[in-house]
Amino acid sequence: MMLDLIPLAIFDASQFFQWFVENANYLFVFLFMVVESSFIPFPSEVVVPPAAYLACTNTGAGSDMNIFMVVCFATLGALVGAFINYYIALWIGRPVVYAFADSRFGHMLMINRQKVDKAEAYFDKHGAISTFIGRLIPAIRQLISIPAGLSRMNIGQFAIFTGLGALVWNGILAALGYWLSTTVSPDQLFEKVEEYNKYLTWFGYGIALVCLIFILWNAFKPKHKESL
Repeated sequence: MMLDLIPLAIFDASQFFQWFVENANYLFVFLFMVVESSFIPFPSEVVVPPAAYLACTNTGAGSDMNIFMVVCFATLGALVGAFINYYIALWIGRPVVYAFADSRFGHMLMINRQKVDKAEAYFDKHGAISTFIGRLIPAIRQLISIPAGLSRMNIGQFAIFTGLGALVWNGILAALGYWLSTTVSPDQLFEKVEEYNKYLTWFGYGIALVCLIFILWNAFKPKHKESL
């Protein structure tokens, strides 16, 4: 999700970014990724890249952090947030989910019927693997857990596919933070993260496309007949 898509009335990305840089630790990485992965609109781009940047430069609040542990805590937080959406959908069911999506409060959280329809259609079309691919696609990433809960997807499969997808995405964000630590000064960090975020979005689409092509190839490739 592009940072400038977050309404300033709800969230000021630049102010939060500065606060996070000054107070970053593993707990905050975990907690904010729980929020990012649930139904509350929140950009992971203002959490993982700066945490990775601080870990690599050994400066400020993140001087005692390790980039690999940043990815681990971010992925764990994303998984917990995904479970929140999964169980909400499982317990309250489709009518309540869509009623919430149509409500004013749902719209304030940037959730609407079209987004839920899109996530559910994506899940129906691609099955369990969609919980992996969906974690890499903007506008799908936060909501893909809802159709998984509505369909009562096997919890073990959900955890594995969601965890792997979150690990890949957080690895990409951490790699951006690592690269910025070698080229950018702290006062330019937010500007550069915002600038490169659009490339991350397209990179996520590219990964999803490659995965989709692989899935389709496996589904439709000619099957060799077994010899008698």
